Amino acid sequence: MNALRTLPRPAMRSLVAGAALVALSACLTACGDDPASSQEASTPAAGEPVEIADVGTVEVDDALAEALPPEVADAAQVTVATNAPYPPFIDFVEEGNTEDFTGLDHDLVVAIAARLGIAADFQQQPFDGLVPGLQAGKYDAIVGGITDNFERQETATFVDYSASGTGIAVPAGNPDGIATLADLCGTSVAAQKASKQVGLLEDFSAEECSGDEIEVTEYPQNTDAVQALLAGKADAIAATRVNLLEDADKLSGKVEVVDDPEAPNGYQASPNGIGFVEEDAELADAFRAALQSLMDDGTYDEILAKYGQEAIGIDEATVDAAID
Repeated sequence: MNALRTLPRPAMRSLVAGAALVALSACLTACGDDPASSQEASTPAAGEPVEIADVGTVEVDDALAEALPPEVADAAQVTVATNAPYPPFIDFVEEGNTEDFTGLDHDLVVAIAARLGIAADFQQQPFDGLVPGLQAGKYDAIVGGITDNFERQETATFVDYSASGTGIAVPAGNPDGIATLADLCGTSVAAQKASKQVGLLEDFSAEECSGDEIEVTEYPQNTDAVQALLAGKADAIAATRVNLLEDADKLSGKVEVVDDPEAPNGYQASPNGIGFVEEDAELADAFRAALQSLMDDGTYDEILAKYGQEAIGIDEATVDAAID
């Protein structure tokens, strides 16, 4: 792997922000009309048990917390960059509010942080800026349906928490009769910029389409790619399969997901991970141990079930388990 320049962590900024967030969380819990919704919309206070809606309470494990790097333990929080909306992994609590998040990845990282006795402060960032921003020291971790692959491992370390592959969605009725990846040859396909799907499509087109290439158009957000499909600007869309199933459910009657018996969980089903810079191996190890404890006590399964994603669950928390 390429060596990275060691960059300072913004510990003082995190410490000040953490104190403010603790106060804000307390106010939201005490003053809000709906404690469950307030819990999802705010950053939970560090060091306190955290109630995750429809899942349960996550307690601090003092032994696991001792494994945190001193600067993180002192700041009592980690800054987590993400890119919403990308349900079921990450989404906004309400449309138009880009500061409050929900989703599988949000709940899981909040639970991991709670187990370690710290808070997780989520920040919205462009998807293609997540890894560069992490490398530049702008935040401590990245998450949001991010595939752990060899290319990303050149600049980051990933704690893997699920495995899913690429799916294909088409307009309702499947007018082009697309049933497999091979059927995309000669079609136009929309995909999110800098996503795994772009590389998969380009490689497959070059190797398998024999001059009848796939025309891949990249969009800033997955939602933009979906809109391109609905507007007739693309014949299909490629994205994480579980994400497309969520889109199809919301757009009932307009979009359908292709079911290929040879790839029931999507093509090139790969691990999804929480990313850290390589120099933060101690923080990554603490997250992996906390994630494993959530797997062992059933909290992990409850979070997957909350979002109907049991199929992407894994049995063991791994690090850098990329397959491609």
